[in-house]
Amino acid sequence: LLSGGVIAVPTDTIYGIAALSQNVDAINRIYDIKQRNSLKPIAVSVGEVEDIFRWSKVTVSKEFLNELLPGPVTVVMERKPELNPQLNPDTNLIGIRIPDHNFIRQISRLCGQPIALTSANISSNRSTLAIKEFEDLWPNLDLIVDGGMLGNCQASRLGSTVVDLSLVGKYDIIRQGR
Repeated sequence: LLSGGVIAVPTDTIYGIAALSQNVDAINRIYDIKQRNSLKPIAVSVGEVEDIFRWSKVTVSKEFLNELLPGPVTVVMERKPELNPQLNPDTNLIGIRIPDHNFIRQISRLCGQPIALTSANISSNRSTLAIKEFEDLWPNLDLIVDGGMLGNCQASRLGSTVVDLSLVGKYDIIRQGR
């Protein structure tokens, strides 16, 4: 990741494609690999609740965030200028996750910055629960981490629940997930 690689990783919900959020070339590769519309935002993953305060303008208490995270939730908040302006340049919001999966959290801790993280599939295809399910992407990835089968039913493919917390005193569930 530190050298600009794009990798596939297991999370607490589905398999994801990850790259450093501060690396413009790696972010562009994610969009190319997924054949994703460049206007569709990519969330980031961090290791600890404290990291959310570094990269976004938090509108809720730390205690509330600790109730939600780590887990299958993406919180959406206003981004801080320190976050790569080329990551989701058409919005001032950023989705931030702390998956309940030690491997991806440890990667973020070791890199010292957010990891851009999106589902390991071609855009609008179903989410993947095993590495074999995104075999068509393998040639474009620098590393594939096999965490085994991540679920056993269609509900397992839902990914995280996305909650907009960008406005003080309000919330909106953008996507119902797992």
